This record gives sequence, C-alpha cells and structure tokens, in this order.
Amino acid sequence: MTSTITRPQSRNAGNSNASQADFEAIRALTRNEIAAVDRLILEELTSDVVLINQIGKYIVNSGGKRLRPVLLLLAAKALQYRGDHHLILAAVIEFIHTATLLHDDVVDESDLRRGRNTVNAVWGNAASVLVGDYLLSRTFEMMVRTGNMRVMDLVSHTTTAIAEGEVLQLLNVHNPATTEARYLEVISRKTAILFSAATQLGAVLSESPQEIEGALRNYGLHLGIAFQLIDDVLDYRADPEQTGKNLGDDLAEGKPTLPLIHAIQHSDETQAEVIRTAIQEGNRESFATIYNIIESCDAIAYTERRAEEEAQHAIDALTAVPASQYKDALIGLADFSVQRNY
Repeated sequence: MTSTITRPQSRNAGNSNASQADFEAIRALTRNEIAAVDRLILEELTSDVVLINQIGKYIVNSGGKRLRPVLLLLAAKALQYRGDHHLILAAVIEFIHTATLLHDDVVDESDLRRGRNTVNAVWGNAASVLVGDYLLSRTFEMMVRTGNMRVMDLVSHTTTAIAEGEVLQLLNVHNPATTEARYLEVISRKTAILFSAATQLGAVLSESPQEIEGALRNYGLHLGIAFQLIDDVLDYRADPEQTGKNLGDDLAEGKPTLPLIHAIQHSDETQAEVIRTAIQEGNRESFATIYNIIESCDAIAYTERRAEEEAQHAIDALTAVPASQYKDALIGLADFSVQRNY
C-alpha cells in the first residue's frame, strides 16, 4: 500500500526560532557552570585505554543540549546552593544519560543520532555497550566525592529505575496491545526519572525542606514526560536535519508510542489493523500511510495536548519554590519542552 503524506504545518512551526532563542537565554544563566561541567566531563573521560578516549571525545563532540545538567544547575541556584558538588553531579547526570543512549542505540540497532553516526555504527555494539558500562561506573566514583549518602541513594535508585524502564520498553516493542497507561509507565521510568533526579538533586544538595524537594522531584518528572511526548510527535513531524534522526525511527523499531496507541483506539478497524501490523513488523515503508491515519484521528494533536498538560503540571509543582530568575528559567524550560522542534 502506498500513500503520500499530507502534512499540515506544526503548531510549533512559528515558535521554533523563538523557543530555541529562549533555551539559549536559559542556558546563559548557567554559562560558567556548564563550561566547568564540560571540562569535568572531558577530565573524567580520560583513560589509559585508548578506545575509551576515542569514543569519549566522539561523544562529547557530538553536541547535545545538556538539558539535564542545566536542570540540576538551575535547581541548585534557585535554592541558593553555595558549594561546588552541583558541578560533579551535573556531570554524573550527563554520564548516565549518555550511557543510556549508547545502550539504547545497540538495542534499537540505530545508526544515526544528532546527525552523526552512532557509536555502535562506528565501533560496533560491543564497544558501545562496554563504554556505556564504563560511564556508569565512573558516575559512582564521582558521586563518592560528594560524601553525601542521600545523593548516592537517589542516583542509585534512579539508575535502577532506568534499567527497569528499558526492560519494560523491550516488552512493549512490536506489541500493538500496549496501553497508554503502560506506555506512560515506561517513559516515566526510562526517561522522566532522570529529569526528576536532576532537579531533586539540586534540592538535596541545598538541604531544602521535604516540601521543596518533593516539588523539584515532581517538576522534573512531569517535565520529562512532556519532553518524551513531544519526542513522539517529532518522530512524525520534525525536520531530520534539525533532530539528527530519521522520521519514523520509532515505527521502524516497532515502538508503540502515544500517537500510535491513540490512533489504534480512535480509528476504524481497517486503519487500526494497518497500524498494528506496522508495529508488529517494524515497517518504516508504511510511514506515509500511518502518518495520514494518525492525522485523521488527531493522534498527534492529542499527544501534544497531553504534553502540554504535563508541562503545566511541572510549572504548578514549582509553586513552593521561592521566586528568582532561576525559577523563571525552570518555568521557561517547561514551555520550551512543548514548543521545541528538535
């Protein structure tokens, strides 16, 4: 079956340049700290094993928004933390994130990320997995330097939850019977938990009251869900040159993301069967047909609305946090999460 894609302009199209500028303005609030974190990352990637150095430099030079470290830095500054352990933990959070990407690319058999060949495409699956393991091991060495058991407890629980989310996602792959609730459970554990840990760590370091710590934890969790839901949308509407990924990657990998789950539930039986078959087979060739089906039942619009709801929950969670330019930046990141096109 062949079909052409009838792609309406994304609701974010007019805001894309503005949202990118807003994000850069937010990053500017942590410019000095981010520079210090980048230096720390390079130092911690240094090894007498040549291949680790090669892959480490390749990873660092591949770019990325450093969003999760920025979240931790902003949370710490919003709560007036005066030490320097937030720099170590920002690097820890980025290492965990990078390790999960290395492992994800192997599991998903991906060959493109951020517009460049993935590590597994260049050096092979074994090297990608082992360097991912190295990064995770380094995070625990780095955490010990903080001498803070609450930090180590939180980060260790976070890495466990991420691993559980990865396994849950594996169980959902090629399973068109996946429900919205089950999908949200997966992205909460696999993606949002690291956002949540980043912001909660800012509160832990500043020894904030439980109310504030809980507020930052909930902010990060809702923000992470919103971020992933927009990623689901971008898999169908984004410009590959901006995202550095191919359209339809999730479909090709047999992942039942929210647009597909919603479309199965709200299209006619013939259309629903087309989607089920595509998920079961991991069929990118049916992308145009699938796209038109999910558009016909407003599945992308529904996913955007759910993302906006989660972003608003994130903003609402910050009510207990004292007013500051850093709190405003956290609110701005919630807006950015649903307005971005990359």
